Parts: sequence; structure tokens; C-alpha cells
Amino acid sequence: MRRVHRIPLAEHTEKRLVRRQEQVNAKKQAGTLNVEKEWAGSRKTETIRDVVRVLRKMMGSRERCVYCLDSHGADIEHFWPKTPFPERMFLWPNLLLCCTECGRMKGERFPLDLGAPLLIDPSGEDPWTYLDFDPVTGNLTPRFDANTGAFFAKGECTVKLLQLDRREALAAGYLKTWKRLISLVGEYLPTKARTPLQLAEDLLQEDEHGLLGWCFDGSGQNETPFRELREQAPETWKTCAGAVHGSQKEPPSVRQ
Repeated sequence: MRRVHRIPLAEHTEKRLVRRQEQVNAKKQAGTLNVEKEWAGSRKTETIRDVVRVLRKMMGSRERCVYCLDSHGADIEHFWPKTPFPERMFLWPNLLLCCTECGRMKGERFPLDLGAPLLIDPSGEDPWTYLDFDPVTGNLTPRFDANTGAFFAKGECTVKLLQLDRREALAAGYLKTWKRLISLVGEYLPTKARTPLQLAEDLLQEDEHGLLGWCFDGSGQNETPFRELREQAPETWKTCAGAVHGSQKEPPSVRQ
């Protein structure tokens, strides 16, 4: 996973979404709302086609799923599911791009804790705050919170809901990316033939699964060779970390 920058919609598209949501709210109040019919009808409109185009742009040229970053984003995903939460059906912050497999696993399930979601929203928070990566198996796992002596609840719920620790093909993709990243750093350290900025750009180019967030902010910074990069080349480390943080604040480029 990676933090995803949410791109603003065109003003006319945003206004049309607001009007549609108002209509849904009125029908819900009147007891006449058919959620599936309402959504199916909207899918044929230019407004939703605009939404899909922006969501695809948010996820980069390969249009990856916002949750797994491994599969093609097939359709619109409602972070707060539309059936139990129709009052969020057309809210822009609630719309994401999701692959078929992640969408099927999530379905209408949406655990809450005192009204707050226990599923990570990559467009609103950094997933690596709650997740860890196992460089041996390639699985995503919950991150341990040393302050509480327990795993982060959001990490546990997200991993369980999307089965991020039980999908062999997904793990293989993450391992492939991990091997490319450690190869780049391993090649850099003995000679430092690249400039720090070149290394940062190369790392971002190869990071198809958002692992650099784990490498520079999570426990990955203690893994070889990232630990050696931090200790032996602190200025390069700073440049690469800055590039990673900057990539989380801007729309994705064609490198993805």
C-alpha cells in the first residue's frame, strides 16, 4: 500500500455529485431509496465517467487498486459501503479505485470502533502507520505498537478484511518489488556512482507496491541494505526520504 494523493474534481463534476447525494438523502428520508438502482443508474452518466477518469489518474498510469497496488483497478469502490451508508454514496472522499478481488473480499463489511473506520483509507492516511511488511514471505501484516504492547487495530482489521497475509500472488508481487529496491541500494553503497537524487528517482521508479514508505518510515529502515544506507550515507538517505514523502503529496507520475 501507499498513501494516495486525492486529486480535486472539476467544479462541475463536484457540483453534480453534490446534487445526486442530495437526491439520495431525500429518497432515504422518504423511504423510497433503492440503493442498487440508484447507483446503477448513475454509472451511465458523464459525471461518474469523470469520477472514474480522475480515480484512474490518482492511481497512476497502470491504474492499480488502491488497496493491494498489485491488480488493475476495475471499478469504483465505496470506502464506506453504499448500502449501509447511502448518505455517503456520492461523496468524493468516499470514492476509490479497487480491483475485483479486493472489492469481493471487502464487500459490505466495514468494522467500526466508536464510529470510526477500522479499515485503512489510503487516500486519507499513511497505511504504513498501521501496517508492516514481511520481507521473507512478502505478506503485509499488522504493525506492532510499542506504546500499547499490541498490534494496531486498523492494521489487524485491514489485513484480515482484505486477506493481505494470505494471498500468494500478492505476496509474490511485493517480494519482486522488494528485491528490486534492495538491489538498487546494494549497488549504490559500494561506489555511490549515482547522485542521491538519481538513486531516489530510480527507487521511486521501481516501487510498484508502495514499499518505500515502509523502508524509510517503517521497520524497513532497519533492514539490510536500508540500514546501511541510513548509517553510511545520511545525506543520500535524507534525499531519498524527502523524495518518498514528496511523492505522497503529489499526483502520481507515469512511473507507476
